[in-house]
Amino acid sequence: MDAFQGLMSGFQVAFSLEGVLFVFIGVFVGTFIGMMPGLGPISAIAIMIPITYSMDPTVALVMMAGVYYGAIFGGSSSSILLNAPGVAGTVATAFDGYPMAQQGKAGKALAIAAIASFTGGTVSVILLMLFTPILSAVAVSFGPAEYFALMFLGLTAISSLSDGSTIKAFISATLGFIVVTIGIDSQTGTSRFTFGNPNLLEGIDFLVIALGLFALAEVSTLVLNRKDNSMSDNKEIGSLRLSKEDVKEMSGPMTRQSFLGFLIGVLPGAGATIASFIAYITEKKLAKKPEEFGKGSIKGLAAPETANNAATGGAFVPLLSLGIPGSGTTAVLLGAFLVLGVQPGPLLIQDRPEVFWGIIASMYIGNIFLLILNLPLIPYIARVLRIPRPLLISLVIIFSLIGVYAISLNTFDLYMLVAFGIIGFLMRMFSFPAAPFILAFILGGMMEQAFRQTLTISNGSLAIFMDKPIALTLIIVSLLTILFPMFTGRKKFNTKNDAGKPL
Repeated sequence: MDAFQGLMSGFQVAFSLEGVLFVFIGVFVGTFIGMMPGLGPISAIAIMIPITYSMDPTVALVMMAGVYYGAIFGGSSSSILLNAPGVAGTVATAFDGYPMAQQGKAGKALAIAAIASFTGGTVSVILLMLFTPILSAVAVSFGPAEYFALMFLGLTAISSLSDGSTIKAFISATLGFIVVTIGIDSQTGTSRFTFGNPNLLEGIDFLVIALGLFALAEVSTLVLNRKDNSMSDNKEIGSLRLSKEDVKEMSGPMTRQSFLGFLIGVLPGAGATIASFIAYITEKKLAKKPEEFGKGSIKGLAAPETANNAATGGAFVPLLSLGIPGSGTTAVLLGAFLVLGVQPGPLLIQDRPEVFWGIIASMYIGNIFLLILNLPLIPYIARVLRIPRPLLISLVIIFSLIGVYAISLNTFDLYMLVAFGIIGFLMRMFSFPAAPFILAFILGGMMEQAFRQTLTISNGSLAIFMDKPIALTLIIVSLLTILFPMFTGRKKFNTKNDAGKPL
């Protein structure tokens, strides 16, 4: 069976009444659950697994895929409206989405997110269909050295994520690196920075930090400025219509980040989070007006939204073709495959073509459902901003507490949430950006593991990076990314000084 015949058989499954119905249910449930801080795609898929026990495996997996990309899109709504990213992949969405909502453009921000998500998702499905066998070989060629170099490239974004002082951005990132080392060292079994507290042995969950630094810090600011009437302007939803200039501004980031997000999603362990951060940083570096980023930039919102949805399609490449989960969510999805008696891997396309192509075909329909479902609902979703401020603050606090407690059922995590809320508030007061903290926390653990694995393979020699062409290229690009702005900045400084000197 060639690819075209396979896709046609997949469309037969996806376009059956049962297939369409369960794709719709998956997208709807995923979007709804994704909107709630703390209940991301992992929770959504885990909740749905028991429901699928008695279902046909193909239909069940098609619905699970719908839950996955529906939850990723749903997470962007809470990021834009409440600055409460419940999913790591939508943290970068909040950087420009929330300022747009505060400026009374919540409707436009949600419309941009919906269109960018649809574009990224659709392009990734086409690439998934065409290049799965080839890209699975690329994914396998990435070893620890290449992963370390990729993470290093991601860290070059730290200076780009600062609005003012680069020093403060690096201090913030250093704190993120320190926090990620808390817990048991997975390689040696040594406990690090736990101070004898057993609650810290497993480290600190991402959600605790994200909701503390962003949601609770925002709530604290709202409480502190409760008498400031200027902040009540954010209740305006604004028009959903995008002008020609808006569409033109979005088109470049959406085109570039659809491909980049998909390629990053293909790499096991990278996923939507890294894709969204790299997309944001790339567009900020390419932009003619980078100073607009972080203040409601259309490009700053469209880029991460496109990339995180494109990465969800890319994450299916190693899962379907190799049986390797590319992210935490696809790891849970792999469990769902096994529960339903389907073994993903090189033989899946041969043994169960209806499952392989059914999932791919359902993604076309799912992305259309996502767009049709969400665009008309934007005015209703955005009305969350019209909730009276005291009630909204209470709801954000309650959802944050429930979301964190639901992960571990441990009250200690609630104390940690409050602690990071205070840290986030203090960082805001003294103009320390929170984004480098989150970026360092997300990349730090993976980077350390990859670096130690690389040194173990090479018996402690750093020369291994010179022998790996992909790793060497990524490190050179990273160094150029760091050094080039420093060189151009110094050149501008010298030119300015020369111009000021008397002749």
